[in-house]
Amino acid sequence: MTDNDSRIEAVRAFNRFITRHIGALNEGLLESSFSLTECRILYELAHRPGVTASELGRDLGLDPGYLSRTLRGFRERGLLTTSTAEGDARRQELSLTETGAAAFAPLNERSRTEVATVLAPLSEADQARLVDAMRTIETLIGDRRKPAPTVVLRPHRPGDMGWIIHRHAALYAQEYGFDTDFEALVAEVAAGFIRNFDPARERCWVAERDGEPVGSVFVVRQDDKTAKLRLLYVEPSARGLGIGRRLVDEAVAYARATGYRRMVLWTNDILIAARRIYETGGFTLVESEPHHSFGQDMVGETWTLDL
Repeated sequence: MTDNDSRIEAVRAFNRFITRHIGALNEGLLESSFSLTECRILYELAHRPGVTASELGRDLGLDPGYLSRTLRGFRERGLLTTSTAEGDARRQELSLTETGAAAFAPLNERSRTEVATVLAPLSEADQARLVDAMRTIETLIGDRRKPAPTVVLRPHRPGDMGWIIHRHAALYAQEYGFDTDFEALVAEVAAGFIRNFDPARERCWVAERDGEPVGSVFVVRQDDKTAKLRLLYVEPSARGLGIGRRLVDEAVAYARATGYRRMVLWTNDILIAARRIYETGGFTLVESEPHHSFGQDMVGETWTLDL
């Protein structure tokens, strides 16, 4: 079996798991008389009053004939009403009736209860991992017609260091089991950057996606000829968007333009994604050394790049 075959089977296995887990194979979803697709259509109608049938079909990827039959059934049951849009006689807008809204309300509440039941046994960290994994799936295979999220890199400002420390500590504890010694290290680096900041030769960038911080990286002066790359970070929900690569490229370009002759960084062998970015960015691994830090046995690595 090829790697591609294995990935295909893994996705199929996940599909079987999730459809069983959410009860999609049951004749009625959420202990109701409605199918999964009917519940999904009711959700859209409840949250998008005035939507048209063509918009529903496009956004849900439904066959027009199947959607038409479903909507007709809703009308016959008194769940749905159709009206002509004001100022555009060609637009037929759909809305739930009071009966339809009353039918949807318990479905919505049961859905929330079921999700709460799934989340309840999980720790806060595992709940965050689950949500981040779902966001990753949505990002990677979501609707390509939607506009890509806007990502900008900006200089640091008051409050950013607190966010950087918090997110590093929380994520590395969650994904790698790092203890609070790592949080202390990040706090020391951030505090030192603020106290000794040289705006002519040092920089911090914060990546924002649609106005929310999702990543960071630092360039600090090691000596007159050497810049040090520090604290590269990307939120799990923003992975796969090329943000890490963009942050590193920006840092390298800045170091080169500022007159540094080389750039160095220190990382650990378990940080696979970051190491891949460094390697493809032209950095060379020059030193490796086993160590025990942050509660873990790892191999520390020093990488360099001639500018």
